[in-house]
Amino acid sequence: MSQPVRSPCVSICALDENDLCVGCYRTGQEITVWGSLSDDEKRDVMKKVAEREQSAANFIPVP
Repeated sequence: MSQPVRSPCVSICALDENDLCVGCYRTGQEITVWGSLSDDEKRDVMKKVAEREQSAANFIPVP
């Protein structure tokens, strides 16, 4: 059995002009529905979050 998917929330809750949270890189809609998503759906959101985070100008990769 796989581990439950944890929320990427870092308690910096502010949406930018593109409706993306500047703390966790989820859209407002993704944040709203997070609690009702299945773990597979949450994993899909987390893939999108990772892509958005890497595209952000403030991304610093961890070695």
